[in-house]
Amino acid sequence: MKLILLGAPGAGKGTQAEVIREHLQIPAVSTGNIIREALRNGTEMGLKAKSYMDSGALVPDEVVIGIIEERLQQDDCKNGFILDGFPRTVPQAEALGRMGIEIDRVVDIEVSDQAIIQRLSGRRVCEKCGASYHVEHNPSKQEGICDKCGGNTVVRKDDKPETVLERLETYHQQTEPLKAFYEKAGKLVIVQGQGEVSDTSRLVLAALEA
Repeated sequence: MKLILLGAPGAGKGTQAEVIREHLQIPAVSTGNIIREALRNGTEMGLKAKSYMDSGALVPDEVVIGIIEERLQQDDCKNGFILDGFPRTVPQAEALGRMGIEIDRVVDIEVSDQAIIQRLSGRRVCEKCGASYHVEHNPSKQEGICDKCGGNTVVRKDDKPETVLERLETYHQQTEPLKAFYEKAGKLVIVQGQGEVSDTSRLVLAALEA
């Protein structure tokens, strides 16, 4: 099965990609991870990406698409894959079609902006060991102190409310139109994100069986 996971930043796509990976035994292909892998391996597209990143510029679509194409040609993707973080725009989705890749299902995890802001702004990460906490759902025993190593827990820049709002605005402008694109193609399934991760996972797996 060839799948795409959609959802706003903080909707929990990465977690659900891992759940599906274990259930279907197909690789979860994260855009960020494969760009880093291409850089490490020094592939042609990886080197192109590096030249942009070294200059502080955004990696253009054609390079990202080239890296995705390289990854999807590997043997472990023959029986299917889960795309997480790609496509981000309708032109990227159209490029997938030009590669001859037929997507079977697109799962959109819907979580309200308000819930995402609350979820991300409450997250705390240890500066030393990287352990993750949440002020409501998974607080450290002592506020501001990591249970594991005693380091300071802080709000990451990406999790600050003003940054989260910017990321959400970008998502609504650039990525949300993919819902209409894939709905028109008869591929879209919408799953309402739940308070408990396991409840969302159950709905996601049920959507794949439908």
